[in-house]
Amino acid sequence: MKRRVAILISGRGSNMAALIEAARAKDFPAEIVVVISNRADAGGLERAKAGGIAAVTIESKPFGKDRAAFEAVLQAALDKYRVELICLGGFMRLFTAGFVQHWYGRMLNIHPSLLPSFPGLDPQGQALRAGVRISGATVHFVTAETDAGPILMQGAIAVVEDDTPETLAERILGIEHRIYPDALRLLAGGRARLEGDICKTEGSAGTGGVLISPAAS
Repeated sequence: MKRRVAILISGRGSNMAALIEAARAKDFPAEIVVVISNRADAGGLERAKAGGIAAVTIESKPFGKDRAAFEAVLQAALDKYRVELICLGGFMRLFTAGFVQHWYGRMLNIHPSLLPSFPGLDPQGQALRAGVRISGATVHFVTAETDAGPILMQGAIAVVEDDTPETLAERILGIEHRIYPDALRLLAGGRARLEGDICKTEGSAGTGGVLISPAAS
């Protein structure tokens, strides 16, 4: 049985599209059953509908700072679609500790940096200001602390001398679209497990590749 997945979005849903496309494969261990947005104007809603996926809007603005009330409505939608796993795809809404605990080990997020470096806002700008030579993206389990959950998968790219936050973000996005579906495949396929604050994976030793930047030659 394929695991039933909800994708939560607030915007265009580029990672959502990558997950939906990957899940079309017959051997993919998950199916995207619903896309939920907290903004009615999120571009990803139409993309989801075009892909034959149920698209639901639960506006968060009317709830103001009452996160628990918003989450009660969200949970009802998740229950309606019998959701087992959640993928956040640019979902710009913080959760209460209670909601996160309920979904712990079953809710993923993707962040455009090599966590634990550069969490939070403007990670590409943070990376460039720090002068790092390698950056990338991280898929991690969601915890109450922002961008701090156990790491499931990472992908890296070299930072080039003339990179701006925008150019770096664009190239990292390509990495995001590669690793998020692979991370979901591991989790939905039962090949990822949590041991305390560490995620262990089975049958996935990595590519063994080495990325060095800048090249010395």
